[in-house]
Order: sequence, then C-alpha cells, then structure tokens
Amino acid sequence: MTRPNVLMIVVDHWSATLLGCAGHPAIQTPSLDGLARNGVRFSNCYSEHPVCIPARRTLMTGTPAKTHGDRRFQATLEMPDLPTLPQTFRDAGYQAQAVGKIHVFPQRDRIGFDDVLVDDEGRAFYGVTDDYEIFLGDKGHPGRQFDHGMSNNGYATTTWHLPDELHATNWAAYNTARMIKRRDPTRPGFWYCGFRHPHPPLVPLKRYWDLYRDIEIDRPVIGDWARDRADLPFNAQAVQTRGDRYNDQQIEMGRRAFYALCTHIDHQVAYLVGTLRDEGILDDTIILFTSDHGDMLGNHGMWAKQVFYEPSCGIPMILVGTKNDSRVGFRRVDDRLVCLQDVMPTLLDLCGIDIPASVEGHSMVGDTTRDQLYGEFGEGPHSSRMIRDKRYKLIWYPVGNHRQLFDLDQDPDEAEDLAGDPVHAQTLQRLTDALVGQLYGTDEAWLDGTRLVGEPARTFRPGPDRSLSATRGDQWPVPPRHTKGFMEFFPEAPSAD
Repeated sequence: MTRPNVLMIVVDHWSATLLGCAGHPAIQTPSLDGLARNGVRFSNCYSEHPVCIPARRTLMTGTPAKTHGDRRFQATLEMPDLPTLPQTFRDAGYQAQAVGKIHVFPQRDRIGFDDVLVDDEGRAFYGVTDDYEIFLGDKGHPGRQFDHGMSNNGYATTTWHLPDELHATNWAAYNTARMIKRRDPTRPGFWYCGFRHPHPPLVPLKRYWDLYRDIEIDRPVIGDWARDRADLPFNAQAVQTRGDRYNDQQIEMGRRAFYALCTHIDHQVAYLVGTLRDEGILDDTIILFTSDHGDMLGNHGMWAKQVFYEPSCGIPMILVGTKNDSRVGFRRVDDRLVCLQDVMPTLLDLCGIDIPASVEGHSMVGDTTRDQLYGEFGEGPHSSRMIRDKRYKLIWYPVGNHRQLFDLDQDPDEAEDLAGDPVHAQTLQRLTDALVGQLYGTDEAWLDGTRLVGEPARTFRPGPDRSLSATRGDQWPVPPRHTKGFMEFFPEAPSAD
C-alpha cells in the first residue's frame, strides 16, 4: 500500500475562534478557511496544558503531562523516553523533517526527525545559535532580529524592521517548501512546519498591518466576574496584571498586530499548499493545522496563556485528508471533545501505522468520543485545573479553593460564572467529583479525602519586574550561556512578592 504524505503545521498562541470559518468578525484567514472546507474543523479542541513546552510534549508523544512529566514549563527538561510522533513515522519508513519552532531541550535534539532546521526565537543563552539566526547572519544581518525592541512576552507593537523575506514566518515557509521539494521520491514524507508567531513579539510586515487599517477590530470580552480584580482567584489576578501597562489604544493596536501576524501565516500556508500542488502530491498529502495553545488577548482583562478560559486553552484543529478519504470528509465541523494528545494517533491511523501502546490520545477519525476532558497547569500557587464535558466547563484554582462554572452552549464567551447559582449545584458537584478523580502527585495536598480544600486565599501583588518586558537584545556576537535558573531572566509565569 502506498502511504500518504503528511504536512503538519503548528503555530503558537492561536485561539480557536481566530478563523473566518469560525465566525470571527475581523480576522482574515482565507487559506485556512479553504482548508476547513476541504476537510474537517474540530470546534471543541483544547490544549490540555496551555503553555508552550508541556503542550508540545503532549503533541509529540500523544500523552498528557502525568505521563510525559511537565505541567509547569520546565525549560531545560529533556524529552521523556517515549515514542515520538516523528520517530514512529521514521520507524514506518517515512522521511521525517522539521522546520521552525519545536521548543525542546537540548535545542538540537531532533526528537526522532531525520533533520531539523531550528527557530528557537533567539534563545542563544542556552548555548545554541539556531538556524534562523544563522540565516540572518548569512544574509548580512547577524544578531539583528530583535532590533525592533518589542518584547517576546508583551503586546506593544511595531512593524518588521528588516526586509520582508527575512521575517521568521517567511523563513519557516520557504524552508518547509524547499524540504518538500528535496524529498526522497521513493518514500512518503512527514513534514513539520512550526511557525513561531503569532506569539509576541508583535512585529508584522507592514503590508499586513496595513491590511487591517480599515477593518474594525473587535474589543475584548469582559465577563461580569472579571471586572473586580479583588474578587478573582490568585492566579487570575496575576494574569490580569500583565495588561496593566496597556491603554485602550495600545490594546487595539496589539490585537490588530496579532491578527496581522495570523493572516501572514495564513498566506504562507497557501504557499505551502501551492508547493504540494506544483509537486503533484497534494491529493496524496494529509494536512493538519493546529496550535500549542491560544492567547487571552485582553479578554477578561487577561493576556497570553496559562489559564483555562477559552481564548487560552481553546485551539484550532483543521484536518484535510487525501483525495476521496471518506474518514475525514469535507465541509465538516466536528464538535466532539479533542485535544493535542489526539494528533499523534490520528495521523498514524490515517497512514495505516500502528499506534504505540504509550499513546493515550484517540484518533479523531475513529468512533471514540469523550464525555469529559481534563486539563492542568502548574504545581504551585499559580496552578489551575479544568474539567470540560460536552456542555459545561469547571475551572478550579487551588489557592482560595475557587471554582468557576461556565455553560459553553449558552455562554461561549464565559461571561457568566454559574458556580454560585443553586440551579447548577448538581452540575458543579458532578464536575468537581470528576476533577478530584484526575488529581495526582502534589495535587493530593489540596484534598481532604475526596473533598477539595485547596489552600488559603492570597492577594497577588506584583514584585519587581527584572525581566524589564522580556525584550531580547543584540544577538551578535552570540550572548553568553546563562548559568542562572531560567525563571530568573525569562519569567513565563507572573512573579509575586
């Protein structure tokens, strides 16, 4: 049997709603909308661990954090001894190649790929000059990618400062296309394209910034429960403080720049599809598009990720099969609960490859459905947990033993917290019992038998921000490797005094 090729496209910080085909009022995604028409869009897809490294470990192993070992963001934690998605494809005779962001340590760990061209977003302080930085040097701009002065974790914006073709999005797409063109024609290919954006820094090409000049940018949604910070649980207070530096104009500009980065990626996806067509292999190639997690983008006053509200943990999942593959179909929207650990078994299933016994996800083209989906982030005071069924979502913050309940059928924007409504007491208890059944390890300290007790409430008070906006600087000569702990110079989680 001739096995199909696979093109897997993974972006960073892209929420499920940020698609024209999902009904978004402003964002322009014609290419992705076209893919959705030619395949299936999963409308209830989640990042079980909505922060970069844990999510990507789940994506590449088909396992949750309980198995792969990271629910926090451990930047120097090596990959677990588990079969990976690319290695499983290679073992089945595929050529497996990657371009862009895979976010592993050591940075040159290929995690089963034959070869990787790495874009590690300027993390030379770990000891590696990545391939994108080498490319900039070869083009006469060594170390110049951060001259724009925008933060890697902030939402101030400007336009890209180097020639358009040097933008990281163009680099990833061009090299993925070249990789496809240089394939071994006697073997099927598994190709991974990891775009680093729309993750900040928000530095779109000027033509994409201009594209949104006459498009009205939607305002963030603020739930009634989110308006008084003093009433929020500790971690939600912390995530809200990320936006304290931005006024209304800057918030609109940040969202506009974010959408511009998305549309730039969308157009490069079309370029990759065009490459497959020109090579005569489009009909024989499976395409999957997803993200490691989303971005709050000011909704409920919050920014970035690490929380279980829809903009942070809800992610796009678009799957296009080979020509006439009835298992995938076309013009379909599938509302079953799916997640990142389902990607590996889905692609292997479609290619007729045995799924390793270690994989805990389910094929999205099979008959298996979930009644519930569990998510977890963190192990300290910034922790949160989620349980989602087909209609309701429960979010639990251990600090303050704070529960929130949302009816996503009636309230997809999560504007109304129903946890205190007696009408929903039975639903709240049912989901609480389900969540308790998922807790393990250090979480058990938050239990009294089978009862959630958490720990005393705290008020978040920001400490000094020694990251000074997490802006990276001159990358040439290569910065020295840091000996300090990761969180001391690049905090992914909010700090507190």
